This record gives sequence, structure tokens and C-alpha cells, in this order.
Amino acid sequence: MISKRIISLSICLLAIWSITAQEKALEKANQKYDEYSFSPAIDIYKKVLDKGFTSPDLLKRLGNAYYFNARYSEAADIYEKLVAEYEAADTVITAGYYFRYAQSLKTLEKYAESEAIMEKFAAKASSSSIRKALESDYMAKIEENSGRYTLASFPYNSKYSDFAPAFYKQGLIFSSDRDTGNLARYRHTWNAKDFLDLYQVDSTQMVSKVPGEINTKFHESTSIVTKDGETMYFTRNNFADGKRVKSSEGTTNLKIYQASLVNGEWTDIIELPFNSDEYSVAHPMLSPDEKQLYFASDMPGTRGASDIWKVRIVGDGTFSSPVNLGDNINTEARETFPFITKNDVLYFSSDGHPGLGGLDVFATKIAFQEYDQPIVNVGRPINSKFDDFSYIIDDVSKKGYFSSNRLEGSMGDDDIYAFTEDIALQLDCLQEVTGTVRDRISNEILIGATVKLIGEDNTEIATAITDNQGKYFLTLDCSKGNFVRALMEGYVPAEEFLPSSYGKPRIVDFYLERDLVTGGFGDDLAKLLQLSTIYFDLNKYNIRPDAEIEIQKVIAAMEKYPSLRLKVNAHTDSRGRDEYNLWLSQKRAEATVDYMVSKGISRERLQGEGYGEKLLLNNCDDGVYCTKTQHQLNRRSEFIIME
Repeated sequence: MISKRIISLSICLLAIWSITAQEKALEKANQKYDEYSFSPAIDIYKKVLDKGFTSPDLLKRLGNAYYFNARYSEAADIYEKLVAEYEAADTVITAGYYFRYAQSLKTLEKYAESEAIMEKFAAKASSSSIRKALESDYMAKIEENSGRYTLASFPYNSKYSDFAPAFYKQGLIFSSDRDTGNLARYRHTWNAKDFLDLYQVDSTQMVSKVPGEINTKFHESTSIVTKDGETMYFTRNNFADGKRVKSSEGTTNLKIYQASLVNGEWTDIIELPFNSDEYSVAHPMLSPDEKQLYFASDMPGTRGASDIWKVRIVGDGTFSSPVNLGDNINTEARETFPFITKNDVLYFSSDGHPGLGGLDVFATKIAFQEYDQPIVNVGRPINSKFDDFSYIIDDVSKKGYFSSNRLEGSMGDDDIYAFTEDIALQLDCLQEVTGTVRDRISNEILIGATVKLIGEDNTEIATAITDNQGKYFLTLDCSKGNFVRALMEGYVPAEEFLPSSYGKPRIVDFYLERDLVTGGFGDDLAKLLQLSTIYFDLNKYNIRPDAEIEIQKVIAAMEKYPSLRLKVNAHTDSRGRDEYNLWLSQKRAEATVDYMVSKGISRERLQGEGYGEKLLLNNCDDGVYCTKTQHQLNRRSEFIIME
């Protein structure tokens, strides 16, 4: 008995020790996570999960750790587990986790599953930009933009991370964590890699560290140099007096610094005044006139994980307050690595706009500092299911560089790739709209009809005239809503609204009604007045409210023309017995006449007759299979002019 108690006690103590050990492991992992030390956190969280211990918090943190280290397959597995186990608790999984889950699936090319999860994200986030993306045929647009580039290798890649190319004189400046002699204690625990330094490739094709005081034992990356070659803006970890500076939450953020070229070396390092210890400011880019500095940041007012911002360079170390580029460019996710061409085209990377997975490269016009133009995915092969970013291009040569962590052809984690743009990117959202204008009654084409394109502000944008086949052709800006309006003398104008959409060609046909209808003996007034079908409930002949509206139109015509006499003909389809259909149609014709008499029309001006299934409009006779729509054509009422 004593031995059993000892064994039981030992088991209990072992269980308690095990739980305590897991709690300590989690506590250690959480501390690493909160410090953005994601690689150690992955190891610890995974060990705890593999032992059968799980919680929403553990799955969230592990999923995020995988995601932010671009390990999308593992991230998708963990997010799937999170959703499967905890989705029922509505408040547990916030919108961001659905978004990262969907993005992870997209990198695995599981596009249908990704869109299903994005629907859940949109519902959680009430995201207009995401909802707009889901409603558009964005994959078709991406494929249309694909195949415009020829890729080439970058001979200066290493087995380490190489990224963030920037044009500099006849060469490049780029960032790398290649073996630069940094000691292990200075390794960057976000992804367990050595800290980054800036390197340059000069006209002699030699690679060397950027000279001067820019490189330190912490991170330096993403740079831009002014046209005169005298000033550089670059990204660096937040540190002072040789020590890292942490935020109130214990995070070492990124800041933008300015350096001056003095006697061939970069020196006089100055921190820009809109930096903060509490958030990151990174990836500087100058406007073509060098009066604006663009950058990425998660400062207060940011819509997602990071947004693109700008400041005006006043001079003498003075800058304006930061301005967010707005909802058209920035989403609920990451927008980063801005680059601006001489022709005012902004390229940036995002995992919030519709893409192929991870970060994709996008472009938009920003002339006159307007940020409301279409956002265009540059397509394959620049973009892939991996992270693709830090895109730069020369407007004249059409040659450029970008970075990616794709596996094919890579030497390290992040590599730089060279490219030539063979076909220009269509940044304007142009959509062709064609169609035919016809008479609604006779179906005859209308030659010489006017078709106008009207903006949402009711301004006329363009006009077309139908040709000898009744056809018209217009081109519109599909990034905005447009009205297409058809007009012809003697006809009532018709109009259709086309919301903003992907720019596939649209066909919009118009069937115009005459503004003056002329009828004679034997004509069907129902056709002349364009009445909707007068329906009756199954096996019934009472007048329904929706039928009343149509019959009232006939009554109005008879009131306007007192000499008008009509015969009401009622028809059925072929389903049911012939005798029954004949009786039912007769009752419906009589019910229609009685209704019109009850509304003041003299019975002497009306007749009613049921024809059952005798006068079918198609071949849907007994024993012939027809669809519901085909049968419906035969269930009709006619108002034939007798006098």
C-alpha cells in the first residue's frame, strides 16, 4: 500500500513538475515573442505544442512567429488548427489572424481556400478594400500583367540575405548580412541572422562596404541618395551611444537617419525628427523633385501593420508632420518599401492588396500628389507566392532590381534579382464598352443613336454614335463608376451604371422604348406598353398585387383613349390536361376583365377568351422537355386591340 502511495505521489509530482516546466517554457517563449525574437519562440512553442499542450494564445503566437519569418506552410497549419478549434468562440480569433491565414494559404497556391478565409476576414474587419478585391477578378488581372519582364541573376548575391537595392552613381547600394565579422552576440534575434550592413557595387563591379560611419554593429538597410550624391537617407536600428534603445514595450524599433558625404566617406549621421522610440520608421524614398520623403511606418494613424507615409523636406534639418497616403494605397495589412520613378509612378510592396502570396509588388500613379489612382499588381515573374519586395527601375533603360525569398534560383534567404521590363505596365484602368442599340418592340437596330459616357459627378466624358449595324464603342476609366446613356430622337433614353471593376471588355446593349407608341387593329397593347408578365398563382385565377400594377397601365391607356376596345387573351403552358388548361385560362381572362370593369372600364369595351395551350410560342408541347424559363414564355396575357 505504501509503495502504491509513493508511486502515485511520484506520478502526481511528475505531472506537476511537467505542467510547471511547460508553463516556464511558455513564459520564456512569450518573453522572446514580445521581444520579437521569433526564432527562439518557434522552437519553444513547437515543443510545447508537440507535447499536447495547446491554447488559443499559443497557437496565435506560434502561427505569427512562422508567418513573420515567411514560413508560410507551417503558419497555415497552425492557423488552420487555431480556426478549427476556437472559431466557435467568436471573440477569440480577431480579423488579423484570418488575414494571415489567408495569405499563408495563398503562398501555397491554395487560392480557393484563401478566398474563403478572406471572406471571413472581410466580415470581421468590415474591410472595404478587401471586399472590393474579393468582388473583382483580380487573378485574371494579375495574369494579364504577367510575362512582361525578363529576369537575370544578380552576380553579387551571397549565401546570406541580400536585398534593398538602390541606384547609386553607376552602381548600386544594397543591404546584406553576409559574413562581415559581426560577433555572435550581435545576431538579430528576429530571424536569428547576423545584423545587416550597407554594401556598394561600383563601376568596377567591386563589392565593398559603404565607407564611413554608417555601418554599425546593429542593422543598416534600405537607402536612397540625393541626385547630387551628397546626402543619404537610410534605415538603422534605434540605438544611442553604442547601445540599443528600446520602446516602452521592450522593442528596438527602426529609424531613418541622414548622412553626408565628406571626403569620400559618409559621416555626420543625424536622426530625423519624426522618428520615435515607440514605433518604426523605415525604407526612405525621395520624390523626383526631392522635396518629399516617403517611408514606411507603424506610427499612430497607421491602418495596418505598416503604412506608407510622407513628409515635406523644408530644409535645414526641418521636416513637416508625417502624412498618411490614405486608404487607396494603405490597407489593413503591410505596405512597405516605396520606390518612385522620375515619371511619378509609386512602386511598393504589400500583402494587403490582391496578390499571389506574401508580399507582392504594386504600382500606381501619384502625379500631382494624388493617391487615388488604380493600384496595379505588376504580375509574374516579379511577383510569386513568396515575398517580393524592394523593387526599383530606371525609367529610361527599363532595367531594374528587386528582392525575393523565393526558392528557385536563390543562393540565400533573400536574394536580389535583376530584370528588364519588356512591355510597359498599363497603369490606367481602361475598359472597353461596346454594344448595340435597338428598338425594344421591333428589335430593329437604331442607326445614328447617341451613346454618352457620364461620370459619377454627372459630367459628360465621351460620346459615340451607333454605326450602320447599330453598334457603338467607348473607352472608360474602370477605376471609377460610370453611367452609359443611350439616346435617340423619338425614344425614351436608357441608362446603365457600371461600377468600378477590373478592366475586362463589357458589352452593354440597349433596347429603347418609343416615347410615342402607335398601335392599330390586331396589335398587342401589352407589347406596346412593355408590360411585365401577368402572373397567377398555381391553379388559381385571382389577380395578384404584382399583376395589378401591369393591368393598371392598360386601364390608363383605355382611360386616355375612350374609343379603345380590347380583347384579353389568356394562355397557359402545356403542362397539365388540355381541358383543365383551357378552363383555367378562360377563368383568368374573365378575372382580368372583371378586375378592369371594377376599376371603371365599361364591359362593352372588353372581351376575354382563354386559349389554354393551343397557341404555344415555342415547341414546348406535351412530352417535350423544356426548362422553367421556356415554359414561362407560354404563360402570358395579351391585350389585343380590336378598335
